[in-house]
Amino acid sequence: MRVVVVEDDAGVAAAVIDGLRTHGFGTVDHLTHGLDLLTSHTGYDAVVLDLGLPDVNGYLVLRQLRKVSTVPVVVLTAEGDELAAVSCLRAGADDYMVKPPRVGELAARLEVAVRRWQATGSCTAVVVTGDVRVDLSARQVEVAGEAVALTQKEFAVARVLVEQAGAAVGREQIMDEIWGEKTPSTSRSLDVHMGALRAKLNRPGLITTIHGFGYRWAR
Repeated sequence: MRVVVVEDDAGVAAAVIDGLRTHGFGTVDHLTHGLDLLTSHTGYDAVVLDLGLPDVNGYLVLRQLRKVSTVPVVVLTAEGDELAAVSCLRAGADDYMVKPPRVGELAARLEVAVRRWQATGSCTAVVVTGDVRVDLSARQVEVAGEAVALTQKEFAVARVLVEQAGAAVGREQIMDEIWGEKTPSTSRSLDVHMGALRAKLNRPGLITTIHGFGYRWAR
């Protein structure tokens, strides 16, 4: 199981990471910013999320994450009042713990959340469209059985579309999730990476442009 701890306090993060590893979690990564989670969440089976992050409020991170992913999230925060707990759960958290955490209990809560997630079938991480295979967990793309090398941003664009295959995805949503902002420069960057992604996949019709709105990845 691969877990990411999103926490800007180095001491708290180190204690949680060491504790989870002691309790049998093989891979535990560390991020300090919420936007980094939004661009890398497909590589993880569970998330431990702090609310007081330096770039984006944790509630907003959680709400944005829930638009594109069902990955289990346990919120870990200094906010111990009932309103904070209710707000987190309503925003999409699977569970909620107050700092300082009892790491054994945190490990157990993560295990329960992941088992529940797996039981619902929501953790499918491979999407196949024709002869194009996208493995979201491994961050690998194959076309006709051949691996296609994508840059981080190109894969991020593909991920946003693939996770909503068949649905129209707005340009603004893509820019929000990958760059964290909507500006003329990020719009140009999206155009460049979309063009490169289409060229590398070389499958006309796989990604359809919806003029005036965004794109759709074919089912």
